[in-house]
Amino acid sequence: MKKTVTILFVLALAGGVFAEGSKVGSAGAQFLKIGVGSRYQGMGEAAVAAANDAYSMYWNPAGLVEVENTAIAFTNVNWILDIDLNYVALARNIEDVGVFGASVSVLSMDEQEVTRADVPDGTGERYDASSYAIGISFARQLTTKFAFGATFKYIGEKIYQEESKGFAFDFGTLLYTGFRSLRMGMSVTNLGPELQFSGTDVGYDDQSGDGSNDPFAAELKTTPYDLPLTFRVGLAYDIYAGSNSLLTLSADLKHPNDNDQQGSIGAEWGFDEKFFLRGGYKLNYEEETVSFGGGLVTSITNSTDLAIDYSWQDFGRLESTQRFSVGFTF
Repeated sequence: MKKTVTILFVLALAGGVFAEGSKVGSAGAQFLKIGVGSRYQGMGEAAVAAANDAYSMYWNPAGLVEVENTAIAFTNVNWILDIDLNYVALARNIEDVGVFGASVSVLSMDEQEVTRADVPDGTGERYDASSYAIGISFARQLTTKFAFGATFKYIGEKIYQEESKGFAFDFGTLLYTGFRSLRMGMSVTNLGPELQFSGTDVGYDDQSGDGSNDPFAAELKTTPYDLPLTFRVGLAYDIYAGSNSLLTLSADLKHPNDNDQQGSIGAEWGFDEKFFLRGGYKLNYEEETVSFGGGLVTSITNSTDLAIDYSWQDFGRLESTQRFSVGFTF
């Protein structure tokens, strides 16, 4: 019990560290803030206490303890401006040890033409930009009412020939309160040192083009930037409406280090553990508001289930985003 109280205190303290003096728009690696798992997007991202599958590695690694055997998950996010995010995760429960997980998230875009101030129509060269995060997770049920999880992530970003690499940690807890199905989740994500872009695609001419020398290679170093550190706390509660119907309600409060405090509420109605309808709403976001989604779970063998999920989210002036997810449990 003392360990449980200590972990909860540390997470709450970590959230309070950046609760003062929010630096709006100051963090980089923004792809780490794009949520994964169509189920949770459909619920307005109210997921820190509701996540109970391979996507828990993103929302709250402690939720991995709900994985009973093996789970595989894949999500494609059709993001704004023709940007795509693909996420794949694998979780495996090892009896009497805990649940191990691995995940990969990749953000990509189409190639763009290189332009300069003196060649505004393009140089004929092409460049692209991408970001990725590779994570290793572990979660364990410490007591009958308390679970803890952690993730180590290696993070990289690239644009043209400039690159930035680093690492971060996620920590999470899940508390089963003992009051019916009520549970409380807390997580701190993207806790790590600053990242910095550097590269070698810079030509320097000390004669400003007037001399006879050729430009020589130089290395570009930029100002370091923070990771999007985020503290979440939330509740989830199940309501049984008959033998085949289950309604899950969830709510989250979120404090990012680069924005104001935000919130979200969500609901999921499931029938016969096969058919699902979801809805959610985000509070104090610049553009994002309402979201909807649905899902289907079906058996493809005696021991393997297939889950297909879809979500749609309003994005205000940027129209909307869509997510498709496929998962297997066996």
